[in-house]
Amino acid sequence: MTDQPLRTAHILSTQGQENPWTILTRRVAYQNPYFSVDDYEVLKPNGAPGFYGVARFKRVGVGVLPIDDSGNVYLVGQWRFAVDAYSWEMPEGGAEPEEDPRACAARELEEEAGLKAGRLIEALQVDISNSITDERGVVFIAVDLTAGVLHPDDTEVFDQAKVHFKEALAAALDGRIRDALTVAALLRAHHMAVTGGLPAPLAQAMLR
Repeated sequence: MTDQPLRTAHILSTQGQENPWTILTRRVAYQNPYFSVDDYEVLKPNGAPGFYGVARFKRVGVGVLPIDDSGNVYLVGQWRFAVDAYSWEMPEGGAEPEEDPRACAARELEEEAGLKAGRLIEALQVDISNSITDERGVVFIAVDLTAGVLHPDDTEVFDQAKVHFKEALAAALDGRIRDALTVAALLRAHHMAVTGGLPAPLAQAMLR
């Protein structure tokens, strides 16, 4: 047990919250075309000296969950170098600093899934791993799908899968799908389907 008293606040409010960290020095420890790593010398919230490393991404993470009129979703599978494991996920990519994330979503949808969307619905914005990185993510749901042209990047070797939404949702809940943006997208799409955030015929097809 700790002797430090509990602080209470309204769970959804950030008003009146002040940054308890003091930055003494900052240096760029590493950088490449996609991100940099900043190394900070700090005073911790308790006043003790310490260090903190932050990965700062140069692009916005974008994911797009394609759902057809029959309630099927289209996923791509690839080996993810960083976690040394195979991953099933929705089409994803990075929007350049001045690029509209919606344009990035349309591009990734065609490149990775060979699909075009008649409509892209913004579903969610997230901080992907906010203890060590400032990377931001934006999730879209793609509907009114038509065929496009596959053209993956030279680092991408994909499998493709078409599964019903409920099967994909179950895979996210039981751990077969682990990609954070994809899990968030599937949960958000389910919420939108049951609360009227998606067209009624599409929601009925997804939940059948």
